[in-house]
Amino acid sequence: MYSPSRSEGPDSAFPDIQVQVQSRYLPEHSTPERHLFVYVIRIENRSDLTWQLLARHWDIMDATGRVTRVDGEGVVGEQPVLAPGGTFVYDSFVTLDAAPGHMGGHYVMQDAWGSQVQVPVPAFALSLPGRTLN
Repeated sequence: MYSPSRSEGPDSAFPDIQVQVQSRYLPEHSTPERHLFVYVIRIENRSDLTWQLLARHWDIMDATGRVTRVDGEGVVGEQPVLAPGGTFVYDSFVTLDAAPGHMGGHYVMQDAWGSQVQVPVPAFALSLPGRTLN
């Protein structure tokens, strides 16, 4: 699953930062009661400013409609700084008690002057092979 997000334009409240996501189900690490998904996120700074990723927010929904919200500092233990043209790629995982599901959210980014913005990460699917989310 590939899901791009891009904030751009002079009227945008967001810096020109592109977020791409790929997710994959890991059946070898899953059980009928707990489904494991890995996702890889690529963040690219296409703006003329340097931005630091300070925090993340996720809304994770499973097949029953149960929503879990996750907030935390940085990603994978880091608060990466993205210079103009810079990228940061990381992988992580999520488990669902009932699949399929989806997750999305935003990053809190800060520029060199301390201004903070939320860069959206559109919802992406957490799908079982051969099944789709309605």
